Amino acid sequence: MLVGYARVSTEDQKLDLQVDALKGAGCEKFFSDHVSGASKLKPGLEEALAYLRSGDTLVVWKLDRLGRTVKGLVDLVQSLEEKGIQFRSLTDGIDTSTTSGRFFFHVMAALSEMERELVRERTKAGLTAARARGRMGGRKPKMDASRLKSAQHLLASGMAPNEVAANLGVSRATLYRKLAESAKK
Repeated sequence: MLVGYARVSTEDQKLDLQVDALKGAGCEKFFSDHVSGASKLKPGLEEALAYLRSGDTLVVWKLDRLGRTVKGLVDLVQSLEEKGIQFRSLTDGIDTSTTSGRFFFHVMAALSEMERELVRERTKAGLTAARARGRMGGRKPKMDASRLKSAQHLLASGMAPNEVAANLGVSRATLYRKLAESAKK
């Protein structure tokens, strides 16, 4: 069964063009959304995915109607493939029921994986270079040495740990953790 999915970004836009093309392609069932492509919530797409069964084909008018990123599209098509569901994009000429359509998606998947690896490598190299210059990533510690010393002094004077933590602007868990770390040194 051919199942159509159409999406427009705003309420003023019309689905007519996409729905007509999907009908012309032979789709028997339709799902749609009026949401931005950047939106994670696409109830119509979720319904369509729940409706599809092995042997069915999800049909869209254009590839960008499904998602905005190559990785997102590749992941979606791979999950369809795992369920025995084909994918077709009318204007892009992609049809995973054909050898060339599957090849196209494998190439896209490989490019997507390569892009993720390159980002990971650049991030690691940047962090290494920053550490070599003495910079550490992450959030600044809430309790530095002077606050720790103040906490130890306040606790020694008999102040309750809850009050000490509130006075220093940290949680009780942070206070206890820093005290334990300083005891180990």
